[in-house]
Amino acid sequence: MSATPTGAEIAAAVRRGELDPVRVTEDALRRIDAADGIVGAFRRVRGPEALAEAEGLRGRPDLDRLPLAGVPVAVKDVVEVAGETVEWGSRAAGPPAATADHDVVRRLRAAGAVIVGITRVPELCAWPMTDTPDGITRNPRQPAYTAGGSSGGSAAAVAAGFVPMAHGTDGLGSVRLPAAMCGLFGIKPGRDVIVDTSGPHWFGMSTHGALATTAADAASLLAVLADRPDLAGTATPGPVRIAVSSRVPLTRAPVPRPLRAAAERVGELLAGAGHRVSAASPRYGAAAPAGLLTRWVAGPAEQAESFDRAKLQPRTRAHVRAGDAVRRAGLVRERTAREWTSRAEEFFTTHDVLVTPMLATLPPKAARWHARSWAANALPSIGLAGFAGLWNLAGFPAMSVPAGRRPDGLPIGVQLVAARGGESTLLGLAAELERLGNG
Repeated sequence: MSATPTGAEIAAAVRRGELDPVRVTEDALRRIDAADGIVGAFRRVRGPEALAEAEGLRGRPDLDRLPLAGVPVAVKDVVEVAGETVEWGSRAAGPPAATADHDVVRRLRAAGAVIVGITRVPELCAWPMTDTPDGITRNPRQPAYTAGGSSGGSAAAVAAGFVPMAHGTDGLGSVRLPAAMCGLFGIKPGRDVIVDTSGPHWFGMSTHGALATTAADAASLLAVLADRPDLAGTATPGPVRIAVSSRVPLTRAPVPRPLRAAAERVGELLAGAGHRVSAASPRYGAAAPAGLLTRWVAGPAEQAESFDRAKLQPRTRAHVRAGDAVRRAGLVRERTAREWTSRAEEFFTTHDVLVTPMLATLPPKAARWHARSWAANALPSIGLAGFAGLWNLAGFPAMSVPAGRRPDGLPIGVQLVAARGGESTLLGLAAELERLGNG
């Protein structure tokens, strides 16, 4: 087993009886205790509870069949864990402790995972920078930079080596953006792949997703979250038709050269591996990006209905007020989503996968973003996520794959997108790029 074992290595050793799940959990908790004061990945570390969970695994009669046997996993602060509160990064939440696990947490436990902690998120998950009054979540690869958001705490926990994999959610890039910034594999599956009985979030744009250090671990976690064992594989797909594009939807703003170059290099690697690669862009149009903006403010406003709004951060109160106005005016229109989805489906009749930069701008620095104005948060957020959100609107699977580093060591990610049902194709291409040394 490697010095920093993957989830697959841990689970295999636990299933064979070669590794004690309590020892694995103790090691994870020691790593968190040693370094999370700097990284800021966790809102809550479940030390005694996690050890008790690991102890309980020893007696499970099905231990040798559990896909995540003994694997320490972190979950984002948006889902119920029995006995814990869900805060959504906000002091305005004030919920009672959950009496039962959320669907995805229940699936994780059933697969043998140990829930070691709950990761930090920006308030209401509205921002691609993660910080709260209690701390700043830093990029473990370059601590001067943010770990991203809104699944920034989960990305930081994996990138710092605290856990090999973590749960996240993605409404406008919230798994993929932090994965790119932290040098991880991060996948957002297509709509309804992961069943969530708590209902649709952000008008159906948000879904649960997986972050990991390897494509295989991302696939294993996704398979468990979705209760879809068929998604656990990373077989190389047959030659696929790949389009490469660095054109930012709507604005066509210039993309920094290192980010463009990474997407081009991925295209070259895939062409060299036998795939059919060409330059092409979807017909984005203007309506779909505008539709994203209305949902970006309206989604958190809907979420905030159960919060004490007077206790929200000033930037979030402004965001929610805008969302209330959008909802009153009826500006969240299904027609916008349908029209964009039709354009996206048209594009994927002649292409199997789209490759783009994951970020449209360079990452922001780590800072107390929650103390800044709405405009100071909104402008970098909109610029950063130019390639991400449209695939939430269409409900198509998309994935961030590590694609090298900038000269200062900051990771670069490239986005892979497929039509509905294309999760296995994305995971297979990600594993192929991993073998080709893309990261």
